[in-house]
Amino acid sequence: MSQRVFVILLAVAWVVQTGVQAQVDSEAQAACRALVGIPNLTILSAELREADGSAPQQCYVRGLISPAIHYHVQLPLPSDWNGRFLGWGDGGKDGDLDFADHRVAEGYAVANSNTGHDSGSEPGASFGFNNRQAEIDFGYRAVHVMANAGKSVVRAYYGKDAEYSYFEGCSTGGKQGLMEAQRFPDDFDGIVAGDPVNHYQALNISHVWNLQRVSQNDFAGMPAYDADSDGLFESVTKLRRIHEMVLEKCDALDGIRDGVIDNPQQCDFDPERDLAHMMCPGDENSSECLTRTQLQTVKDFYTGPYDSQGISILRGKSFGSELDWARRYIPQPVNSGSPSQVSVSGDHINFLFYEEDPGIPPADLQDLSHRVDGQGELPEWAWWNYDIDDFTAGRGALMSSIMDAVDPDLESFLIENKGKLILYHGWADPSPPPLATIDYYQEVARTTFSEDMTRTREHTRLFMIPGMGHCRGGPAPDEWDKLAPLVEWVEQGKAPDHLVAVHRTDGVVDNERRICAYPEQAVYTGPSEGRNDPANWVEENFRCR
Repeated sequence: MSQRVFVILLAVAWVVQTGVQAQVDSEAQAACRALVGIPNLTILSAELREADGSAPQQCYVRGLISPAIHYHVQLPLPSDWNGRFLGWGDGGKDGDLDFADHRVAEGYAVANSNTGHDSGSEPGASFGFNNRQAEIDFGYRAVHVMANAGKSVVRAYYGKDAEYSYFEGCSTGGKQGLMEAQRFPDDFDGIVAGDPVNHYQALNISHVWNLQRVSQNDFAGMPAYDADSDGLFESVTKLRRIHEMVLEKCDALDGIRDGVIDNPQQCDFDPERDLAHMMCPGDENSSECLTRTQLQTVKDFYTGPYDSQGISILRGKSFGSELDWARRYIPQPVNSGSPSQVSVSGDHINFLFYEEDPGIPPADLQDLSHRVDGQGELPEWAWWNYDIDDFTAGRGALMSSIMDAVDPDLESFLIENKGKLILYHGWADPSPPPLATIDYYQEVARTTFSEDMTRTREHTRLFMIPGMGHCRGGPAPDEWDKLAPLVEWVEQGKAPDHLVAVHRTDGVVDNERRICAYPEQAVYTGPSEGRNDPANWVEENFRCR
């Protein structure tokens, strides 16, 4: 064959292939756009999107559920679909649409919603201002109706139902997963819920209570150094030293020194006793020591919030979480990029705690010198006015019934529907307390399985992640595929006895180990002389016991 003929044949093949691909793309675009005509759903748009970076080619659908729940569905092409539907969880107060491109690339049809409001127009908790429907949508309704809508879109696009339906979420997403298991047990076959904020009202008022401890008497309670009393710290040496003292006391309890406390419950750390050497001479504040007021704040953080009668509201923070206290609970400059709880919970009490909203928040939630105007047409009310006794007096009961996901009776989901639930929580989480998740898990065991832990573990498992912060981060392994163990459990009946998690520094794995199903813990079983050598911190050198 001459070179000229060969080139011509290649050109013809290219033209044919291009034409075939154009025909395929045209048909795929038409099939996607046809979803706008679904008669029993309000579909705002449906378009074929080409692959872009980590996002694969997909049919992208946006819809509306009355009155204000916007949702979207990411649909792999029919040839790429794995037959599964995934509800994707949210974070914070939500108010946007979140993408799960990596799950779509794995073949999942994924749905997510804005939970009934847009954070661009109603930031923080302001969507709840005299709006009970918005509160209900955010509290529990949005995920349920999104799941219904998403499954309908899947059925219309692929011509059949998903074989399995899953939910994956952390933080607010973790609460959403538990809310689904409690209220809508038919929605999903399996749920993975991480670092759940399911004690929603108690958690948000605990943030406010912590902020009040820090800001008392012109920030005298701040366990960081504020040289000019403006509420913004110049040094966090105090917290670093406290963290070092905690590690010195408890790091090696698991057999290795790696800067992580594997089980803070085993840590015998007493701030009054073990921080005595850090007390300021003459109680005069400086960057290197603690005043009596600051020590009390530290003790309160560990203990957790309590009312004026000493009644406990929620568990406290775990030993090992100290380094995150600064960016979470100590005011920082506006636009610092830090997720301070002033911004997360500073307006929560205004809009999402009381049955009747007490007033709008000041424009600057960190300006405690602001004179709150309670007499205007829209009266002001600030977080520093909150009295925690209102919680134990039941003044937030209605909103708790809407927002909290603490019902331990999961019989419908776990037993009747044979659903599977995986819980996980970072031991160094500075926000929802890890011990509260253990308490909930044990309540599920008592209520649903009559305290039979063997039966409990046949349906639900809890993984406590040493050293991990809120959903991610920290000095220890914090990365693993959250969904794969659940899918294997639901579809193959193989319950996860342990996870394999890794830690990366600059993209390179430098720590790997087993995370064991509660109540077991990973025990180092590698070379005894190399137990403190990071080269030996690999999965095969750990066993669950």
